[in-house]
Amino acid sequence: MAATIRASNTGLAIVDRARRRKGWNKFAFVWSYQALTSTATLKRFWRGLPIAQDTFVAICAVVGVNWEEVVDISPVEAKAPEMSAFAYKKSSESRVEETSPEISCFAYDEGWVGREQLVADLIAKLQGEYRVIILTGISGIGKTSLAEKLAVDLQDNWSNCARVNFDDESKVGDFGSVAAELLIGWGEKITPDDREDTQGLLDRLVQCLQENPYLVLIDSLERILKGNEEEGWSNFEDDWWVKFFQRLLAAESCQSHIILTTQDLPAQIPIIGSRYQNFWHCQVLSGLEAPERLDLFEKTGLDVSTESPNRPYLERIGAAYEGHPLALRVIAGEISNKPFFGNVAAYWNKYGNEIEEVEKAIEEAKTQGVTASGDDPWKLHRYSRQLRRNLRARLENMFQRLHKDVRNAYLLICESSVYRYAVPEDFWLSHLEDWNCDREQQEMALNALRDRYLVEEVIEGDRFLLRQHNLIRSLALEHLQQLDQDDEYNN
Repeated sequence: MAATIRASNTGLAIVDRARRRKGWNKFAFVWSYQALTSTATLKRFWRGLPIAQDTFVAICAVVGVNWEEVVDISPVEAKAPEMSAFAYKKSSESRVEETSPEISCFAYDEGWVGREQLVADLIAKLQGEYRVIILTGISGIGKTSLAEKLAVDLQDNWSNCARVNFDDESKVGDFGSVAAELLIGWGEKITPDDREDTQGLLDRLVQCLQENPYLVLIDSLERILKGNEEEGWSNFEDDWWVKFFQRLLAAESCQSHIILTTQDLPAQIPIIGSRYQNFWHCQVLSGLEAPERLDLFEKTGLDVSTESPNRPYLERIGAAYEGHPLALRVIAGEISNKPFFGNVAAYWNKYGNEIEEVEKAIEEAKTQGVTASGDDPWKLHRYSRQLRRNLRARLENMFQRLHKDVRNAYLLICESSVYRYAVPEDFWLSHLEDWNCDREQQEMALNALRDRYLVEEVIEGDRFLLRQHNLIRSLALEHLQQLDQDDEYNN
């Protein structure tokens, strides 16, 4: 887990003076935006609660304060615990956080832009018969913020909202432990013997969800999925989760709803849900559209008016990143912060060549037929310090999980990064022949990428083609170079 630190009372006084000089209130959106965090985290900072060290440093830096003058170096035990908006009686191993009546958000904040029609469609489903909504897509595409947006917009519909976060790998993800903590949060008495009776916990949890208007947010579901060549790569590690979703979807009635966020599609849910199509929905998230990208930049105070010289640069940045929300927020924060302070042209003069490399490669692919090149020097995921810290780390974690869990799929995403544009499926699969993979293994590797939304399927004319998102290709090219180096070393 990342190190967490908190502010001392003296340190908070220093920060308070600094933010007054800037004319900001304690929870100013521009502050949380430039620090690349959320308003909820900024509130935790002001309450003297522990937050991630990188975020702590950024919060201080934005107002020009040395974080080392702010941090509380006294032992944690010296400070009385404070109940958060999520708090209730729970064990130290609990991954479940209750949010009632107020929903505290990790990702959704005043910087939200776009997706109006999608939000309206999902709200209609949640107000109807749908019991399970799955939000999926690549890292940083906005799954958690969308889940929180839905929860906030519909908070009057729930008597209780609980959160299960599987992002902390040090915690167990077995169904029994999570069910017990949910039930405790809803006022149910759970004895040690009850914790050993998983069937009983399943029965009680489903009954509670049937009889009460509860909302459960489950984040990073991919952490509790596993796989193998025989059964597929995105199945639940604990079979009790399969039984739970089977019972929930098959129930005659249900007042509760569950919103899942995951990078990998849990393959067993579509199988289970094939008989209950009106009770569950999977929504794949893509990037922001061109107008939404400009709205995002405008939220940070950048001038995006039609006559502004900033607009063409920002449009090109948004297009290169294909509207990836996290990447664009990181870049907007960089432009708004020191040393650029909103000077888009200066930012472009320093980093614009990275965008131009992407534009050049795509244009050559379209007009000159230069479809493949493993030497493209793309650095979309790492050309600045903030991108390396906030974006590359998240994408790299996704690649490392793929390398560990599905080696052939990892090889395929690396090898297929040579393609600058969409190509036929056979072009991709042919690369695994060099790795001694037969046709069945090749197709299984490709399906593993599909389950993780690391391949995009497009139709051009009457042709079915595959491509990589620009950000995914940027990192995959880096991994491909490492593969080539390792191969040379081994030979």
